[in-house]
Amino acid sequence: MERLTISLDRQLADELDALIRAQGYRNRSEAMRDILRSHIEQARLEQAEAPHCVANLSFVYDHHARTLNERVTSLQHDHHHLTIASQHVHLDHDNCMESLLLKGPADQVRHFAHLLCAERGVRHGTLNLIPVEHQTADGPAHAHSHLHPTS
Repeated sequence: MERLTISLDRQLADELDALIRAQGYRNRSEAMRDILRSHIEQARLEQAEAPHCVANLSFVYDHHARTLNERVTSLQHDHHHLTIASQHVHLDHDNCMESLLLKGPADQVRHFAHLLCAERGVRHGTLNLIPVEHQTADGPAHAHSHLHPTS
């Protein structure tokens, strides 16, 4: 393991220590490793250096919006190759939340998320992408692909 030394002003160090306590880290090194991994993965996604991902797309919508259910369902069927699973929750009389677990090429997942969140009646949408390495295994027992976290 490499050892790095960094200097922080007192306010930033105090904020880091508060984050460590709030999130249950045992020490600053563990917190900094997670912060750096997250930042590196985000940069890879933004620079299109992470071609494959797993993702969670969560969105809230007005289930009374005219034809929205049909439009959302149609979009999901059009992109069924990206979908692992979905969960639907009734928030109140007017609002539903749906969470889709997705996998595939990051650009396709992003495109699908943008299309779905742009539908009239969708109020909020958040896409959380996690870069993965796409690996295929040889042999009849593994005629499918495996996705592994990148860091």
